[in-house]
Amino acid sequence: MSADSSAENWPETVVRALKANDVRLVAYVPDNVLAPLIRLVHDDPYFSVVCPAREEEAVGIVAGAYMAGTRGIVLMQTSGFATLPNVLASLLAPYRIPVPMMISERGAIGDFQLGQAMVCRTMRPVLTALGIPHFAIERRDDVEFVVGGMIGQAYATHEPAAVILSPLLTKKAHAPAATAAR
Repeated sequence: MSADSSAENWPETVVRALKANDVRLVAYVPDNVLAPLIRLVHDDPYFSVVCPAREEEAVGIVAGAYMAGTRGIVLMQTSGFATLPNVLASLLAPYRIPVPMMISERGAIGDFQLGQAMVCRTMRPVLTALGIPHFAIERRDDVEFVVGGMIGQAYATHEPAAVILSPLLTKKAHAPAATAAR
């Protein structure tokens, strides 16, 4: 991490990593956890931002952009990932199309929605079964390295990759600062 980036929050670091990897297209399905990142990319003229109705459409848009020479990323939450195994297995994997995905992990620690929890338990096993590299970020200090590394790996190997944003990263940003012991 560069010295001037120490005051950045995780969404600002993600934006910097996207730019460093020439990712210009962001396709997303709205999500509260990703909202700060989504606002930043909408406000930055560097990015073309689209909001399709479903995650499968977002993957298709980014795959098509890649075939036309533009790098992109798909942003979604865990439950949206549950709609993707078919497109991952029938389009991205066999045709070696590098689509980086950023997934806010819902249904894990601190989230008590049964539907989210059930999908969360299947996400990593599905990624593993499909041979899709994935890594969960839990600490702010790892954001730049993991996001940049996974995007770079996706484009170097011509295969999809997933960055999972753990609640240990995203919820800490919203938690009040602890008071020092006196």
